[in-house]
Amino acid sequence: MGSISHEPTSTGSVARMSQRNVLGGELASCSFDPMTGYYRTGCCESRGDDPGVHVVCVRVTSDFLAFSQGQGNDLSTPMPQYGFAGLKDGDQWCLCASRWQEAFEAGVAPKVVLEATHMLALEFCNLADLRSHAIA
Repeated sequence: MGSISHEPTSTGSVARMSQRNVLGGELASCSFDPMTGYYRTGCCESRGDDPGVHVVCVRVTSDFLAFSQGQGNDLSTPMPQYGFAGLKDGDQWCLCASRWQEAFEAGVAPKVVLEATHMLALEFCNLADLRSHAIA
């Protein structure tokens, strides 16, 4: 797994370094609108302290959103108290690797942005399965 520097940069922000994707390259951004990622950086990065392992960058579908809601994780209903507008068909989002795997097994896995999916996803998901759902 890639390492990350927690040293402040000259602007005071935390630098992201050496975050790798499932293809072995540098981790690309997933979405800034809606702002995603466990750390709300727009990237599906991992610093080792995300209990949900939100590392799979997906493009959600209505079928997947309904599946997720049925599993107890409503991603489509806005929750303004948390600054969350709710997801809609076509939004990109950093999804829990285990939830993507569940959706895959149920036949409703959303498409994946491989370049923006953290290599940690490979501890939960097979690369061939992720590739079979890759956004071209």
